[in-house]
Amino acid sequence: MSIDLEHFSPLGRVGPLTRLAQGFALEVGEERFKVEVVRSDILRLAVSRAGAWDERPTFATAFEAPRGVRWDFEENRSRATLTTDELELCVERDEFHFEVRRRDGTHVVRSARDVSGRSLAYQELNDAFALVRAAAADDPILGLGEKTGPFNRRGQSYTLFNVDVLSPNVHRHHRLIGSEEPPDPEGTDFDPYYASIPFYLHGAPAAGTLAFAGSFFDNGWLARFDFEAQDALEIQFAGGAYVEYVLAGPRVPSVLEAYTFLTGRPALPPIWALGHHQCRWHAYSDAELVALGREYRRRGIPCDALWLDIEHMDGYRVFSFHPERFPEPERTFATLRAEGFRAVTIVDPGVKREAGDRVFDAGVRGNHFCKTETGTLYEGRVWPGRTVFPDFTREETRAFWSELIAGHAGRGVAGIWNDMNEPATGGIEPFGMRFDRDRADHPHERFHNQYALLMALATHEGLTAARPDERPFILSRAGSAGIQRVAAQWLGDHSASWAHFGMGLPMTLGLGLSGQPFVGGDVPGFAGTATPELAARWSEYAALTPFCRCHHQIDLPDHYPWSFGPEVERVARDALELRYRLLPYLYGAFFEASRSGAPVQRPLVFDFQDDARAAAIDDEFLLGDALLVAPVLRAGADRRSVYLPHGTWFEWHSGRAHRGGRTLDVSAPLGKLPLFLRGGCAVPLWETAPPTTLGHAAERIELLLVVPHEDGRRTSVLYEDDGISHAHRDGRYLLTRIELERRGPTIVVHGTTTGAHFDGFARKELALVFRGVVPKNVRLNGRPVTLTRGALTFAHVDEPFELVGDIA
Repeated sequence: MSIDLEHFSPLGRVGPLTRLAQGFALEVGEERFKVEVVRSDILRLAVSRAGAWDERPTFATAFEAPRGVRWDFEENRSRATLTTDELELCVERDEFHFEVRRRDGTHVVRSARDVSGRSLAYQELNDAFALVRAAAADDPILGLGEKTGPFNRRGQSYTLFNVDVLSPNVHRHHRLIGSEEPPDPEGTDFDPYYASIPFYLHGAPAAGTLAFAGSFFDNGWLARFDFEAQDALEIQFAGGAYVEYVLAGPRVPSVLEAYTFLTGRPALPPIWALGHHQCRWHAYSDAELVALGREYRRRGIPCDALWLDIEHMDGYRVFSFHPERFPEPERTFATLRAEGFRAVTIVDPGVKREAGDRVFDAGVRGNHFCKTETGTLYEGRVWPGRTVFPDFTREETRAFWSELIAGHAGRGVAGIWNDMNEPATGGIEPFGMRFDRDRADHPHERFHNQYALLMALATHEGLTAARPDERPFILSRAGSAGIQRVAAQWLGDHSASWAHFGMGLPMTLGLGLSGQPFVGGDVPGFAGTATPELAARWSEYAALTPFCRCHHQIDLPDHYPWSFGPEVERVARDALELRYRLLPYLYGAFFEASRSGAPVQRPLVFDFQDDARAAAIDDEFLLGDALLVAPVLRAGADRRSVYLPHGTWFEWHSGRAHRGGRTLDVSAPLGKLPLFLRGGCAVPLWETAPPTTLGHAAERIELLLVVPHEDGRRTSVLYEDDGISHAHRDGRYLLTRIELERRGPTIVVHGTTTGAHFDGFARKELALVFRGVVPKNVRLNGRPVTLTRGALTFAHVDEPFELVGDIA
């Protein structure tokens, strides 16, 4: 895909400057260009349309700019320049052209010129606008959310417009193709996908490493990002205003921190949401659902939630239950909860167009459904047949939906699964669906990509109203910038194939680097039938991803963990037991995500930006900052190569140590996924895997202390709260920081705890378990102690402690 700029026109010369409270505006041709300082590392750039500003282009941002940020500007006849402590923006006057640099002179945004020297900084044609940025051929481009293909987006092109991937003729229904053949939805290059996030990171060489900057476009219209040209990045939006937030970096974590400052960070999820989930598109009865839960318990496979797909409804009428299969849902869900399971049900936005249906009738009375340009109800064709859609751009409609969600939750539903929310309209084009935000008639394209976010906001309000003392859990198929504030996401209807299994890993890494840390894929693929080997490999991988759910299509062979025979069941059980033991560590990674926006499932470049080989890898990842995971992604393989970044790494299963900065050929038999501990880290664990997190309160936490071969100091965290309420917002949590330092022949472990006790806290002890090297002559708080099999258990709640030992 190459963006055709033949008929686009630049704005013209730059005119007078007007100083603003946080920046300045310049007249440019018949429009105006505005730059505002958000933070010293964030600038907001905008161009007016027909002389007017759109100050609320999307629902993506959720920030309050800090006060007192220092900035300055100067102007002369040739240019206007704005500077902060970290950034400098320069606008040329002769022809509108701008660049943004860090104060050290390295580029953040470099507008391109054509062969004649004409600026390509900003051009427009009717409602569309385009930008071209200069870039080197080997500059990595990361982000853009849920995209197929390589994790590094350089050399690829993409469309941002949410679609139901497996819907027949979906490209034609969304007017996304001309004469070319659409991609195969079963392939690995299908585009666009369910989620559209117009944010990317651009890396460029600087002082022997890579320096990354971020660009977030606050625009929800259809967009095209073409990164194929050797010397340029081409970006085009089909409508709306140009509003871009420029993020200085240069470290990848700082770019993500800035982006999630703008669009919001995920709230800490309920801990049960980090457990294992079981779902299937199947016409379960209440007795069958209860029996399924008991089968999990009988087989000793940990599980926290049982899900219901669309067959639980009465004729696919949203917020209903089938009168024969679920005559008393409250009683069924209470039975499940007594056995340690939460219930999650699907909720689609499509409402059956049927007089007498309570949701339809109430929606019509309240004027809550989308209309066409002539004022009639827009009608699609999805599961209920003739279907209408809530206009979630209206605050009143979101309140209407939240009341429905609250009533649904009041029947015992613990979490909500938002599906078909691209919005999927079946075989009917979506463009007749219009939106009435602020009593204005908006075309469908303006809010299409934001529909899922708006539905999730309404769902979040409803769950909060139903259970104000509990953290909501929402899973969303579609999404846009900001979705991470209120919902987790999964990768949609992937096939049970090795190709889709391998495709999912860079997709999740891309979402993680686009602000969404709570993501995973259906195990072992939604569509089709998995082989036993694929089921085993997918299970051992998924157990080490942020969201872990088994899910499968209707009318196909069972895909439960035990459906593939005893060996696969053992692999799945072992993998899930490891996940549950690691929940204190995983919970700490989500705590960090809620504070800084750091991904939970991380590409190596996030932690090892200065390691060129690590920055290029997308078939392994870090779970948190301490565990390196290298899944086996090929059929028949019992070995794989693993690149270990600089440092010391220890094999999880054998404890064997390896020096980093090199590639290993690693044995990987079924059930032994290559997993490595990072030297210098402390990894908290439960001693044993509970069958469910419900009611689980550990009296002892193990801390794996991974002693590196090289000198250095690292800090890890053990974060503890009640796992369900909002009491942590009021300081009712314990945060223990564990600093592990090696100084030649000496190892020092220092622990400090902050926070306050919370209801249900049961821990009485810490068990320090050394990996790699076991110290001698150990002293705890100045007193000699003896390790037993490389471990030391001692009473601890919130007291500081210091352990010092000698390394032979």
